[in-house]
Amino acid sequence: MPARLVLLLVVGWLRVQAAQPAAPADARLAAYFAAEVERLTTNTLADTALTRGEWEARRETWRRELFDMLGLWPLPERTPLNPVVTGRVEHGDFTVENLHFQALPGLYVTANLYRPPTVERPLPAILYVSGHASVRTNGVSLGNKTGYQHHGEWFARNGYVCLTLDTLQLGEIAGDHHGTYRLGQWWWNSRGYTPAGVEAWFGIRALDYLETRPEVDRERIGMTGRSGGGSYTWTTAALDDRVRVAAPVAGITDLRNQVVDGCIEGHCDCMFFVNTHRWDFARNAALLAPRPLLVVNTDRDSIFPLDGVVRVHRHLAAVYRLLGAEDRLGLVIGPGPHKDTQDLQVPVFRWFNQHLRGEDPPIAMPAAKLLDPAALRVLDRTPAGQRNGVAQEWFGPASVSPGSPVPPDLVERLRERCFAGWPSGDAPSGARLLADARTAGFLWRVHEVWVDPHVTATLVTADPVEAGRVSAVRMEVVDGTGWDGLVGRMGTDLARQLRLIPRPEGTVPDADRLPAADWATAAREPLAWAWLAVRGIGPDAWSGDERRQTMIRRRFQLLGQTLDGMRVRDVVRSLQAGGRIAGIAWRPVTLVGRGRMAPTALLAALHSPSVRRLELGGLPVSFRLTEADYLNILTVTDLPQLLAHVRATLPVEELP
Repeated sequence: MPARLVLLLVVGWLRVQAAQPAAPADARLAAYFAAEVERLTTNTLADTALTRGEWEARRETWRRELFDMLGLWPLPERTPLNPVVTGRVEHGDFTVENLHFQALPGLYVTANLYRPPTVERPLPAILYVSGHASVRTNGVSLGNKTGYQHHGEWFARNGYVCLTLDTLQLGEIAGDHHGTYRLGQWWWNSRGYTPAGVEAWFGIRALDYLETRPEVDRERIGMTGRSGGGSYTWTTAALDDRVRVAAPVAGITDLRNQVVDGCIEGHCDCMFFVNTHRWDFARNAALLAPRPLLVVNTDRDSIFPLDGVVRVHRHLAAVYRLLGAEDRLGLVIGPGPHKDTQDLQVPVFRWFNQHLRGEDPPIAMPAAKLLDPAALRVLDRTPAGQRNGVAQEWFGPASVSPGSPVPPDLVERLRERCFAGWPSGDAPSGARLLADARTAGFLWRVHEVWVDPHVTATLVTADPVEAGRVSAVRMEVVDGTGWDGLVGRMGTDLARQLRLIPRPEGTVPDADRLPAADWATAAREPLAWAWLAVRGIGPDAWSGDERRQTMIRRRFQLLGQTLDGMRVRDVVRSLQAGGRIAGIAWRPVTLVGRGRMAPTALLAALHSPSVRRLELGGLPVSFRLTEADYLNILTVTDLPQLLAHVRATLPVEELP
C-alpha cells in the first residue's frame, strides 16, 4: 500500500475522530483500518483484470458468497406465501391493495400493491423497497411503505404495477435493525446474523409474489428504493436475475467511506452483510452486470458520500466494459443532501420507461403523495404467531445445538468461518523491550509485541531472579479492569519505573519500596509471570466514550473480522514472540483468561502449541451469553463443545 495513501487515509480517520481527545493508540488503529481497507479494495479491483469468461465463471461463486454473508446459504425453503389482501383503496387513477404475505412461516411482510384501475394485459412491474421512514399515528406504525407511497402512485398512474414493501424494523410488525448499533447484541456476529439478510429475503419472496399476479409481465420486473431501500435493491438484485432493471437510489458506497471516513456511524445493521469473504462493496454492485443499472445519488450525501459512490461507479464501468454492456450503465448525481428529491425521481422513472417499456416520453407528472397514510395500513392487529420481533434468534443459519458434535476439522472450520480476517503470509512476530526494573525478587520487563503492521500488544513479565531456572510461565490475558488491577498491585514506584504510568516531574523513584505482599510469595515459585494487554487495552486503549468504542467494533465487522477475533490473534502472535524474548522460558505455558478474555484464551490455546494448561474464570455456557463476539462461531461450535475438545488434550482449571 503506498505510504502517501496510508497517510491520507489516516489523516482522514483522525479528522473524523477529532471531536474527542486522541490516545496514542488511535493513530495506530487508523493506520490499521486504512491498510485493511486498501487490502480489500485491491482484491475487489482485481476482478476487472479478469477476462470476460473468467468473470462470468466466478460470478456464481461470488453470488453464493453473498447469499452466505446474508445468512441465506443454504437457501431457506420457499414455503407458501399465504398472501392475504386486507383492503383496497380506489383513487380513480389507480387502485391500491393492502396485503401481507409470509416470507417464511410467521415472518410477515406488509405491503401495498399499486396498479392501474383496469389491467387488460400483463404490465411491467416495479418492486419498491422502503428506506428508513417512520410513519406512526397514535403510537401505531403504519409502516415505512406509506412514507414512499408517492413512488407507487406514480408508477401505477403511468402503466406499471408497483409492490411497495415494509421493512423489518419500521413495518407494521416491528423487528430490529440495531443489534450492534445500539443494543450491544454482539452475538449477532457470532450467529452470522444480519437484518440485511432478512430484507434481501423479503425482496426475493416479493418477486415470488409478483410472479403470481396475472397483472404482471414476469419478464419485465424492475427494482428500486432509496437509502435503506437502495441498499436492499443492491443485494436483492445481485442475488436474483428476475430483477431485469435496477435503479438503487443511494444505499451504497465503498469501505473507505464506511471505515476510514466514519460513515458507518450513520448506519444501522441492516445496511451490511456479514463480511465473511472480505469484500469491498463494489463487488456486490458488480453482480448486477450486465443488466440495466442506474446508480443514483446526491452530491452532498453525508452517509453515502460522492467520492465513494464515484469509486463504486468507476469499478462498475470497468465491469460493464468487460461484458460489452456500457450502454446499460447510468449515473445520476443530483444536488443536495441525503433526501428523496424530484431531481432523483425523474431520471429513475425515465430509466424504467426506457428499459422496461422501450419508451422515453417527457416526465410531465410529478410524484406526489395522494392518500392519507392510514388508508394504506394493512393490519388491524398483530397476527398471532408472528416471528418478526425475534428474527435475530432464528433467521439464517442455525446455531449449533448443545449436543452437537465437534467438527473433525474444527481448527480449519474456525479459520475459514471465524478468523478469515487474520492476515496471511505472516512475518515473524517480534518484541521490543520498553523498560525493566528489579524489585521484590523479580526482574520485571515490559515489551511491545509487534503482532502485525500497525498492531501492538503490551507484554509485562516478572521473572523470579532467585528461583533458579524458570520451568514454566503463567500468562494472563487481561481486560481493562485486569490491567488496572495489575498496575495497582505493582505500586506507584514500580509502575513508573516500567513506564506504565507517568512519573511526575522532579520525583525520584523509591527503588526499595516493595509491591503488595503476594509478589514475595510468588517470587519463590519457579514460574515466570506474564500479563498480556491486547489491542484496545492498557497502553493500547483507544480514546472515546462507549458509543465511539461501539463504532470501532463495528468497523472490524465491515472488514470481515471482529475485535475479539483479532484479539485471539494477538494472543497467538504474542505467544510466538515470547519464545524469542531473552530470559523467558515460554514452554510450557499456562494461559489464563477471565470474563470476556476467557473465550479469547480458550480459542488462542487451540491455535498455540506452546500452551500446556488453561485457567479460565467466568467462562459462560455459550458464546450467545458473552460480550465477546467471533464471526459465525455459533454456526461452527459453541463453548461446551469447544471446551470439551480442548480438554481432550489440555488440563483446564475453572477459576472462581
